[in-house]
Amino acid sequence: MSPPTAHSGSSGQGLEELLEELRRRKWVLHLFGGREAPEIYAAVHRWPTCADVIILRDEHRASAYRVPTFPGTDVFSPRVVTWQYHATPVWTLRAVLTLAEPGTPGAPLQALRPQPDCRIPPELRHDVTIRPTGTHREGSGEGEGTDGGGPPACA
Repeated sequence: MSPPTAHSGSSGQGLEELLEELRRRKWVLHLFGGREAPEIYAAVHRWPTCADVIILRDEHRASAYRVPTFPGTDVFSPRVVTWQYHATPVWTLRAVLTLAEPGTPGAPLQALRPQPDCRIPPELRHDVTIRPTGTHREGSGEGEGTDGGGPPACA
């Protein structure tokens, strides 16, 4: 897969600006299928009891979802999600970046069955590269999404 293009859609922020916002918020980038030519790009932002996940499949298809996390939760193969969105990369990034923080008014709480696009197939997960998208000191948690005071919980 080639990287998603910088097409901005009809108005507002384009893909490059939205990806830069992910970096600023310290999401962790996962490249599935090899570093040189990844087949799927994904990013994860961890909260204390959940994670927000974005999966970019190509320039036309992307998914985002919030998954409750418990010990052993596989965020790339969730059994339940509390929110999901499937559209183009630009619209999907816009949606997840405007999602209410866990524990705040408007944050999703309903348990939903995830759509198939909320999963990364096991056959693509053998060759993964993980890079923090923000700037970190070594040992700082690689983009765990904490800011000292800690964000609110998902429930």
